[in-house]
Amino acid sequence: MNIGSGGTLRFLSLNIEGGLNTSRYRHYLTGAWRHVLPSRRKRVNLERIAALAGHYDFVALQEADAGSLRTAQLNQVAHLAACSGFKYWHAAVTRNLRPFARHSLGCLSRWHLEYVKYHALPGWLPGRGALEVEVRPDGHRGLRLVIVHLALGGGARTRQLHFIAGLIRERTDTIVLGDFNCDAAELDAHPALRAVALRGVHDRDTFPSWRPTRSLDHILVTPGVKVVAAAVLDERLSDHLPVAVEIQLRNHS
Repeated sequence: MNIGSGGTLRFLSLNIEGGLNTSRYRHYLTGAWRHVLPSRRKRVNLERIAALAGHYDFVALQEADAGSLRTAQLNQVAHLAACSGFKYWHAAVTRNLRPFARHSLGCLSRWHLEYVKYHALPGWLPGRGALEVEVRPDGHRGLRLVIVHLALGGGARTRQLHFIAGLIRERTDTIVLGDFNCDAAELDAHPALRAVALRGVHDRDTFPSWRPTRSLDHILVTPGVKVVAAAVLDERLSDHLPVAVEIQLRNHS
């Protein structure tokens, strides 16, 4: 893979909603059957997601499906990797409702995944997790990526953020990406995140995608990560908008 101009890498994070692409509140009701049954519309929308993903070096996916009845047994992460030209990928099942659904976190990477570990996050209900991976671009320092999908409830989310802060290692550049189900103010005020100096890269609303009023999707970086650019993209591929960041790589020392 060719590193971007000036030695940069581009990252994308998106809650893909299992490929549904809800675009109105009423679609949560009228399209509810697509949560348990396959449809051509999902496959078409995955092609649109793949077209966007292909412009990035690493893609973090939330609410993917690892292959079940609702996707006609299609592993959506593997499919997106193949369609967008990623050699490396991983899917971690967070909530197994087989045969109907296999909710998962996923990643697509231009670089070999040197380290992969899935963490079930604390909470009253199972199914929330963090997927931790490491990539080592040639001639540059390694990067730790943590992909998350957090709880709706504030109490569980607070414990989950404490857990995620505990994954941060001193002197290891880390990026945390995903659907946090909370706004930036909650993240900024969390004592454990402050203790490890995780900071957000944007302040725009991301949900719902057709008329955003809440900032639920974030990318957080540790102090050693130099952000070149960051944006919330006006790409309506699910009920969440994608978030992107470009960072400057650090030479291996």
